[in-house]
Amino acid sequence: SPLRPPPRSHPKFLHGWRPEALGHRRDPRASIQTLRSEAAVAAAMQGLPGGVPDPQQLQATMLAIEQACSLIQVHMNPAEAEKVLSSLHSSLMPYQACRFILETSLMPNARFQAAGAIGDAAIREWGILTDDNKRSLILYCLNYVMEHTGSPDGYVQSKVSAVAARLLKRGWLEFPDQEKGAIFFEVEQSIQGMHGPNRQFAGINFLETLVSEFSPSTASSMGLPKEFHDQCQLSLEVKFLKDFYCWAQAAVFNTADKILNSNVTIPEEKACSAALRLMLQILSWSFKPTLEHENLDAKIKSGLRSDAINLRKFERSLVKPGSLWTDILISSAHTTWVLNFYTTLRQKYSYDTLWGDSPIAVSCRQLIVQLCSLAGAVFPNDNGDAQIEHFMHILSAVILWIEPPNVIAESIRNGGSESEFIDGCHVLLSVASLTSSSLFDNLLKSIRQYGTINLLSALTSEAVKSVLDNQNEEETWGSDALDILLETWNVILGEACADKSPMSADGALAASNLFKIIVESHLKAAADSAFEDSDDAEYFHVSVSKRDEQLALYALIARAAADTTIPFLEQLFSERFARLSQRDVENDPTRTLEELYWLLLITSHVLTDSGEGETLLIPEALQAGFTNVVEVAQHPVVTLSWSIINFSRQCLDPGIRGRYFSPRLMEAVIWFLARWVATYLVPLDVSREIDSVGRHGSQHSRKLLNSFAWDNNQGELVLDFVVLMSMVALTTYQGEIELQTLTCQKLLASVVRRKHTCAYVVQLDSWRDLTRAFASGRSLFSLSGRLQRSLAETLACAASCIKDPEASVQYLRDLMGPVAGCLVENASRSDLKSVAHQPDVIYMVCCLLERLRGAARATQPRTQKVLFEMGHTVMNSLLTLLEVYKNQSEVIYMILKFVVDFIDGQAVFLDGKETSVLMSFCLRLLQIYSSHNIGKV
Repeated sequence: SPLRPPPRSHPKFLHGWRPEALGHRRDPRASIQTLRSEAAVAAAMQGLPGGVPDPQQLQATMLAIEQACSLIQVHMNPAEAEKVLSSLHSSLMPYQACRFILETSLMPNARFQAAGAIGDAAIREWGILTDDNKRSLILYCLNYVMEHTGSPDGYVQSKVSAVAARLLKRGWLEFPDQEKGAIFFEVEQSIQGMHGPNRQFAGINFLETLVSEFSPSTASSMGLPKEFHDQCQLSLEVKFLKDFYCWAQAAVFNTADKILNSNVTIPEEKACSAALRLMLQILSWSFKPTLEHENLDAKIKSGLRSDAINLRKFERSLVKPGSLWTDILISSAHTTWVLNFYTTLRQKYSYDTLWGDSPIAVSCRQLIVQLCSLAGAVFPNDNGDAQIEHFMHILSAVILWIEPPNVIAESIRNGGSESEFIDGCHVLLSVASLTSSSLFDNLLKSIRQYGTINLLSALTSEAVKSVLDNQNEEETWGSDALDILLETWNVILGEACADKSPMSADGALAASNLFKIIVESHLKAAADSAFEDSDDAEYFHVSVSKRDEQLALYALIARAAADTTIPFLEQLFSERFARLSQRDVENDPTRTLEELYWLLLITSHVLTDSGEGETLLIPEALQAGFTNVVEVAQHPVVTLSWSIINFSRQCLDPGIRGRYFSPRLMEAVIWFLARWVATYLVPLDVSREIDSVGRHGSQHSRKLLNSFAWDNNQGELVLDFVVLMSMVALTTYQGEIELQTLTCQKLLASVVRRKHTCAYVVQLDSWRDLTRAFASGRSLFSLSGRLQRSLAETLACAASCIKDPEASVQYLRDLMGPVAGCLVENASRSDLKSVAHQPDVIYMVCCLLERLRGAARATQPRTQKVLFEMGHTVMNSLLTLLEVYKNQSEVIYMILKFVVDFIDGQAVFLDGKETSVLMSFCLRLLQIYSSHNIGKV
């Protein structure tokens, strides 16, 4: 070819290189005895680009690569060694040298590097290679893999196989289908076992690598546009993917009898495992959507879902290969055969408790899990009957993996494998994501006396017990199983809520029993942890997101049977509260307090939603339930709410607070109250709107829940208590950052977030006491700067809820006037330069700036003028502080951040005069700042 470079006598990248450069002597294998004859070398290298090589130079190249690999392994002179390896990968046409290394070197890492260099060079030089060169490289790699199937260094063969797959994809759009078919014909012969199990495995492994290379998510980089990869993907899917699956099927069928009839591990097991993995990989392919008619309405009526569900923790995509795959996946009873094969293997190795972790067992189970996700036109249009039967077949076999739950859990605790149990849970999740809650429950009733939800309940209870028994371990089988099972509950209950259809009576009973087991198990764990020194443990920490996520899923289960679970919670809480009240001073209440702490957490999740950034509503399951309740005093949600609020009131008594209300218990109380206030102190017009709709059934229950908090002035009393409790938390529990953060950013923020609650709270004496303590007192200066800012913003926001404009202005002047005045007074001190850098003075200045910044962030139309006056008052003082604290970056930062927030709040409201004042101030500030910082980074 005119594009082929002239033959070279030595690789350019090794010109002038000596082995001694890396500090090593020449390898003894460099002797002539280890070299092939020149004639033999020349014959062996025919067909690959690069011309006739020099045998001695090939030997020198191999020696260099081997020594570089050795140095990297022992971490000696790695930079020089990597430079040598990199030069091999980047050199021009290194194919002959790489082939020599692959066929001659005794060092696996050197052969690995040579294989990679072939792939990198071929992709880089693809445009100057002839068609014969390209085919020769691909066939050489494939032949190498087939000829070295017995090598113990499997990763080298895998690398060469990956290079072959990569090069085949690179030329995919260039090679005619006939040539590709010829290559695959040889691969198919190997997969059918005609050349022995080792070559069979190698052929299957090559197809695994090829499918991975053609999948967009796992494709290697080639420097080509996305359209190229898309065309390759579609071409492989349409012309070859189904054939690959059939070959893998045949390989499993052909090896099954030998495996089942053999008493020892045989090579066929390795090939069979690889074939199962290939089938799994193909079913994980992202099939292109096809325009095929499906009777979706009939399937939906039968209880099947047509679209994938977005799961919280797990990825599940529907497998929709289309009607062309019906014959090999559905009509041929393929799934039944795989299930029977696994069941027979399972029975054969029943004596081996760890067989479940063997490669063939894992591959077969994962394929079964993936078969659960089959959907779409691959099933015939028979109103969903074939798909439902498909699920029933799978469940009939999989139930042996997970039933009875208590016996299997005990076996795992005694050292058995948990992988089968985990995969069984994945099957339930996959089936639940494709069926309605009623169909999911009925699937098991054809072979058992109970429904699938009952089984799910029993499995979840075992997983909960396992997690609580192994709290000190980071990852356990119980935690993995619990995540999967709770996700399944989320799918089932979320679907039931979306359809506005209640769960069946059996399902509700199962959910109720499960929730009671969950609560009792956690209460026992909480009591047992009472005397453990685990302050830093995540399990009982209020703000842990994973724990909150788990409790939120527990709450879904509770709401599915709210008529029994909420009275159960009320009973437990009342019993613990009464037990605490009746205790003698000498008795230690720690166990009871730990139980109350956990009950507060779970009850908060059951009665309220998190709703970060949203307006909280009473959970629909609670509003729609309790249709038989007539009197508000008999409503379980009402009685449970008042029980907790009455318990929380006890913290206002200094004596009781000192004995029982630790900072951690106060955190739980405040966290509950913040969510409860935001959810249940709803505007009265909402209750009237519900009342106007009707008084029967669930409408009456809705009205009770949306109005009970305001009955008999209870709402005002709760708000007064919340403010008093906040004051206690901020002043009595000094140094408790988590508690004070919840108070400022959650509880007080929830009080002023809704105008109707804010309008009540600003009229309370307790609120006025809080604002006076903030404006003129010293007790709240112990809060951190971040909390000073948050508290100031909350208190300033309340001004917009005062109906009288003049009263609103006066409220802000009383609140922020002393703060601004204190800052001006500090900046005007005659001895400021001498005392400014004292720690207490710096701390005071920073606190005042944080408070001003918080108020600036609360700017609203009604409060803009008075807040501008506040900012105007401190402008000269800020410039003075900028001069004094020019070397104190913390104070400078606070000043700049205040100015930014002040301008952000004021910009849309300013008139011409105010704009001029603010612009003049900003220019003076920038002049002073730049004069102190010019030339600094």
